[in-house]
Amino acid sequence: MACNNDNNNPIVEPIQIPIDSINIVTAPKNIRYLALGDSYTIGQDVDVDKRFPVQLVGSLRRRGYQCYNANIIAQTGWRTDNLMTGIANENLTDTFSLVSLLIGVNNQYQGRPQNIYRAEFRTLLQQAIGFAGGDKNKVFVLSIPDYGVTPFAGFNGPQISQQIDEFNAINLEVTDSFNIEYFNITPISRLAENDPALLANDQLHPSGKMYRMWVELILDDVESKID
Repeated sequence: MACNNDNNNPIVEPIQIPIDSINIVTAPKNIRYLALGDSYTIGQDVDVDKRFPVQLVGSLRRRGYQCYNANIIAQTGWRTDNLMTGIANENLTDTFSLVSLLIGVNNQYQGRPQNIYRAEFRTLLQQAIGFAGGDKNKVFVLSIPDYGVTPFAGFNGPQISQQIDEFNAINLEVTDSFNIEYFNITPISRLAENDPALLANDQLHPSGKMYRMWVELILDDVESKID
């Protein structure tokens, strides 16, 4: 209601708005992402900003999330046992909002026994869950890309592809046993057979373009893991 005072200036009484009718907007919390793996995680032969964990963080930021830079524990040539040692050397005590695991190509390349891979992959997945504060929903696994279709493979391509399938069958089985989300990026890697732009200059590892395709495949589901 408005009335006039002695100076004929209107006085407006404040409108009372029920507190439960106000929408309180909360900014997205800071996201901490830990990526565990090998050359496919560290992004061998691509610029840092083209690595798939870095591109994933960038995509989440463009969707409005406040994210720390990706924490990456990975090296070219690492097998599952090397990754376990690398994790131990980091002495991590932080809890992460997201944790990814992609490991196994060097177990295959170096002819390591599949039963050893199974056991060590299981241990790594348990560690990943621990880094996520015990929340399995915050963890995801990516399949091993197939380098059998690359020029590096040569005449051994079909045999390599078959062995990659065998190792992926193992990591999928273990991942499913923990009820953890699994992303099959192997079909994308096989597109490189007919698209050289999907390979880095070394003609073996993925290019930034391929890593972007991985991110596009997993982004919506990864976002759903964020509180």
